[in-house]
Amino acid sequence: KDMSKAIPFVPRPKLLDGTLAGDVGFDPFGFGGADKASLINMREAELKHSRLAMLAAVGWPLAELWDKSIAGFLGLEPKLTSSGASPSVLNGGLDKIDTDYWVIVAAIAGLAELANKETKEAKGKKYIPGDCGFDPLGLMPEDKEGMMAMQTKEIKHGRIAMMAILGYVVQEALY
Repeated sequence: KDMSKAIPFVPRPKLLDGTLAGDVGFDPFGFGGADKASLINMREAELKHSRLAMLAAVGWPLAELWDKSIAGFLGLEPKLTSSGASPSVLNGGLDKIDTDYWVIVAAIAGLAELANKETKEAKGKKYIPGDCGFDPLGLMPEDKEGMMAMQTKEIKHGRIAMMAILGYVVQEALY
């Protein structure tokens, strides 16, 4: 029986055959689903959350550092909470954020989803989870081995970023 690289004494789930980047046979709760289509859907969701977490892991502390100076420069009211934390569900302050901002964020997210859907339909069976057709700097290698290495780096960095965001949330909730 093929064993998991993540937990060597546990059998590797049969759907996790190593064909996806970053696959080390770790899915103890069976979130990957029962078939390849659900696994690909979950990988797509993991990549989207990873990308947002990578942006947030940098943006959250920078917002707390620069919010007052940027707001002052633009003649706006700072949006940080009274303790200097970024507004969030846990520490309040979301009421300071304009409704227009949320509309713009939702619109951008919707446009990104539509573009992703178009890319998925255009590429058909050649579609790779997370490939939204956006690589303006041309960083993705052309060869299969290089692509797998780059995708592995992205998913691993994204997983670390999701843990970092969890750390930020716990810190703001407790302190």
